[in-house]
Amino acid sequence: MSALPSEGWLIEHPLPKPARLFPQARATGYTVDDWLKLPQTGERIELIDGSLVVHGVPAPNHAICAKRLVRLLDDARPDDLEVAEAVGIVVGDDGLIPDVVIADADAMVSGFPEISFPEVVAVVEIVSPGVGSRKRDYEIKPPKYAAAGIPTFIRVDLEGKSAPRVEVFQLRGLAYKLDAMAEAGEVLTITTPFHVSFDPAILAGRRKS
Repeated sequence: MSALPSEGWLIEHPLPKPARLFPQARATGYTVDDWLKLPQTGERIELIDGSLVVHGVPAPNHAICAKRLVRLLDDARPDDLEVAEAVGIVVGDDGLIPDVVIADADAMVSGFPEISFPEVVAVVEIVSPGVGSRKRDYEIKPPKYAAAGIPTFIRVDLEGKSAPRVEVFQLRGLAYKLDAMAEAGEVLTITTPFHVSFDPAILAGRRKS
């Protein structure tokens, strides 16, 4: 005896239509207003050059790195700043979601789902595996952050012989210039937006007691 409902039952109780996640695309591409109206579904969706980019669930090592970095930065921050993971920021015509954001405390606790770039003092991108992800974190997103005037850009790369490697860039004119870099086993000192020193090795692998 089948446990499936009869055909008549299905006619009387049709399956619900799937919800539309994205608004209808325009010939000119999506806008920041479209991005801001997206439902809160849990996916990390960025607006880049008029296209909505959906990111997959971060790998465990990526998530652990973000968590440890937030804790480290949060312990060192001054009271007028806040540190958080995956905060949406409006950057010109784009809607970006850095892995970690350091921004004005009042803006961060305001209750709005996103903040604007003038309130952001630093962003962090943790490079995910894959050509597309590496291109976004190395080539596409840094110039957008720089054009918005975000003072500090930090990139963490979890791949490579000496990983984790952390690079700290400071805005000089219209572009970022490398200010500090350290690999696992070295000491990285960040002075802006606040002072903090650590060995990048603590961002990955088993936690040492």
